[in-house]
Amino acid sequence: MSQSLRAVRGMNDIFLDEAETWEQFESLIRDWLKSYGFRPIRTPIVEPTPLFRRAIGEVTDIVEKEMYSFEDALNGEHLTLRPENTASCVRAVMQHSLLHSGPKRLYYYGPMFRHERPQKGRYRQFHQIGAEALGFAGPDIDAELILMCARLWDDLGLEDIRLELNSLGSAEERANHRAALITYFEAHAEQLDEEARRRLYTNPLRILDTKNPDMQALVEAAPTLMDYLGEESLAHFAGVQAILKDAGIPYRINTRLVRGLDYYNRTVFEWVTDQLGAQGTVCAGGRYDGLVEQLGGKATPAAGFAMGVERLLALWQSSGGEPEREVPDLYVVHQGETAQRFAFRVAEDMRAQGFSVLFHCGGGSFKAQMKKADGSGAPCALIIGDDEAAASEVTLKPLRDGGEQRRVAADQLADVLADLLFAVEDDDGSL
Repeated sequence: MSQSLRAVRGMNDIFLDEAETWEQFESLIRDWLKSYGFRPIRTPIVEPTPLFRRAIGEVTDIVEKEMYSFEDALNGEHLTLRPENTASCVRAVMQHSLLHSGPKRLYYYGPMFRHERPQKGRYRQFHQIGAEALGFAGPDIDAELILMCARLWDDLGLEDIRLELNSLGSAEERANHRAALITYFEAHAEQLDEEARRRLYTNPLRILDTKNPDMQALVEAAPTLMDYLGEESLAHFAGVQAILKDAGIPYRINTRLVRGLDYYNRTVFEWVTDQLGAQGTVCAGGRYDGLVEQLGGKATPAAGFAMGVERLLALWQSSGGEPEREVPDLYVVHQGETAQRFAFRVAEDMRAQGFSVLFHCGGGSFKAQMKKADGSGAPCALIIGDDEAAASEVTLKPLRDGGEQRRVAADQLADVLADLLFAVEDDDGSL
């Protein structure tokens, strides 16, 4: 016997009730993004490997350890399943000259891929929602992106999500800070772990993000980038904070917040929670003014964020979020060859009138079919036998409110059903 095939580890099937929960959640997300004027962009799942190496940075965990990269056997191209989507969005904006008509607010929703150890809230195929604002230079767009997230938490009824904020300044300011970090860590080389020693001369800023408890005291005493920020960077950061304060959004400045991708500058932020264990980051983002130029375009201001769908759904459901169960308006029960043919016509007519209809297939007695109808959650069953078919009538049976079943002419069914399903009480209680 051949071995049964299973999904790739860390890449999960989503189906039935769970899939319907995802669809309802996606609809809510789209409405939220559109309320801020963001428009959709869809990029390929597979991109040229150099795109991510140049955008994310050669000396990053994603590029060094986590990317699904391969050589296309048909033409020798080096390709990668996208580990994130900001680089893809920037590539698309550049390739299609989208900014020629002015700044753009774009959003995406879809799967990303990283070869990590699967655990709750972190999978090898995971899904992200992201917003990218390109062509906006001021602190106002940074603040708007943060306010958008606060609005979403409120819409979802989420609590205990905290905002952490920092500024990474300009490339020159980071270079000065980098030199100071190298000097500092060189003086304490004996306290560095293997990972820190490896990053010391390639990406010392990432040492500040270490999770090694034995290095926390050393990291806390390291030079902070804030001390190297110039007047312009400080003014930009102050502008972001002023808008957040006006909006009543609490935050904490975390000078060790550096983000794991090389393309960030100036404002960076994370929304974090204690409700997800080790995977505490719900949303992360910031400004990446140099990325367009880094990928071969003209210098362009830009900012954005990304959030993990799996983590958001877990938070939403743990906070009492409960999607509505998708149920049909009608379940069609039938028996007899003539009845079946007539029932097909009635079902299609009801769908044409805008009703959702679940048609019983597979035969069975009326009793067995009615049990299926009740289990479907439909508010009404449509019962059709050969007698009903001969008279061009149907029997309409309410399943949820104890109403009386009745015979209805097939050509009047849509009106009767609409009255039954969508009747609204007046203020005096009458229909």
